[in-house]
Amino acid sequence: MVAAVGYRVGPGAGASASGRGLLRRRRARRVRIAALAAAGLLVAGVAAGWAVYAKLSGNITPDEAAAAELRRYEKERPTSLVKDARNILLIGSDSRRGDGNARYGRDSGTERSDTTILLHLSAGRRSATAVSLPRDLMVDLPACRRRDGSRSAPRFAMFNQAFQVGGSACTIRTVERLTDIRVDHHVVVDFHGFKEMVDAVDGVEVCLREPIDDRAARLRLPAGRVTLDGEQALGYVRARKSLGDGSDTERMERQQRFLGALVNKVRSNDVLLNPAKLYPVLDAATSSLTTDPELASLRGLYELVRGLRDIPMEQVQFLTVPRESYAFDANRDQLVEPEADRLFERLRTDAPVVIARDAPRGSAPLRPTRTRDGSYGDSYAGPFSAPAVTVSPPPTFEGNTAAEDTCE
Repeated sequence: MVAAVGYRVGPGAGASASGRGLLRRRRARRVRIAALAAAGLLVAGVAAGWAVYAKLSGNITPDEAAAAELRRYEKERPTSLVKDARNILLIGSDSRRGDGNARYGRDSGTERSDTTILLHLSAGRRSATAVSLPRDLMVDLPACRRRDGSRSAPRFAMFNQAFQVGGSACTIRTVERLTDIRVDHHVVVDFHGFKEMVDAVDGVEVCLREPIDDRAARLRLPAGRVTLDGEQALGYVRARKSLGDGSDTERMERQQRFLGALVNKVRSNDVLLNPAKLYPVLDAATSSLTTDPELASLRGLYELVRGLRDIPMEQVQFLTVPRESYAFDANRDQLVEPEADRLFERLRTDAPVVIARDAPRGSAPLRPTRTRDGSYGDSYAGPFSAPAVTVSPPPTFEGNTAAEDTCE
C-alpha cells in the first residue's frame, strides 16, 4: 500500500523534477527575471534621462539679480495685454570673459549688448516676429543698479550702454519704456554659446554675393552658397568693415538673414524630432545661456518653444525697428515716428505684422478722415470729405522671413 501510494505521487503524477510543476516554476522564475531586468532597464533609463536633464538644466544660469531688480520696479512696468502671447528679449553680449571669448578683444571689465532682438510670439503660436533694436539708437536710460551696487543717474545715451551700466535688468527697463511692451522673458548669450550652437547643427548655409576677406573678422570666404561653421558664422554676423555699407543697420539685416537660415536648418534637419541630434543642440544652446529664473530649466525652455515647430516658415519674420540717422550725429540712430509706434502697438496688442523685402518706410502717408460718428481717424490717401468709414490696411514694414532663400 505504501509503495502504491508512493508510486502515485511519484514522477508520473507531475510532482517530480521532470513534471509540469517544475515547468510552471521555471516559467514563473523566467517571468520574474524578465520583470526585474525590465525594471532595472527602466530605472537605468530614468536615471540616465534625469542625468541628462540635470546636466542640461545645470548649463543655464538663472539671472536672479535681474529678477530682483525688475521686482523693485514692478509698478512702473507695462502690463501684458494678450494672454498667452509672449515677448522675449534676446541679448547677444560682447563680453570677453568666459570660454574662448578673450580672443575677440581685450576684456575691459565691461560688456555691452552687441545684438538685441525683441522676439514676439503670438497667442496660439501662429507667428514669431523678431525686431532688431540698433545698438546705436539714442534712448532715455532709466536710473539703474550697477554691478557694484551703486545706482546710475537717468540719461540720454546709446541703447547698448544700458547693458553696460546695469546689465539685463537695465536693458529690459529701457526697452519697456521705449516700446510700452512687457518683456516676459529674457535670454543672454555670449560669443562662445553662439559658435557652439552653429557647430551643433553642423553649420548654417548662407549666400554671399561677393567673396569676403576681412582680417578684423577673421573671415575669408568665396562668393555663392557657403556653409559656415561656428567661428565663421560669428565673424559673418559681427563684421562691419568689409560687408555692405559698414553700417549697423546693414549688419542687423545680415544677422536677421542668418537667424532665418539657422531656423530653417533646425527645422529641415529634423533636429526637434531626433533625440540623437537634439541633445548636442540643447547642450550647446544651454551651455552659455543666462535667462530669467522662470526659463532657467529645460522645462521652462520647453514650455516656451514647444509650439514653435508648428509655425510656418513664412510666419517667422525678421525686421529692424523703423530708424533713421540721429539729427545731431549721423553715426547714431533715432526712431522714425509714427512708424515705430505703429509697430510697437501691433506687437503690444498681438496684431499681425506685415513685412515685405522692399516695403516703403512704415506705411503709406495718412490723412485724417471723418468717420460716421463725426470723429477723425487715420486712413490712406482719399478725399477728406469721404462719407464712408475708411478702414486702414495694416502698415507694412521692411523685413524678411525664414522661408526666403538668401540667394534669391
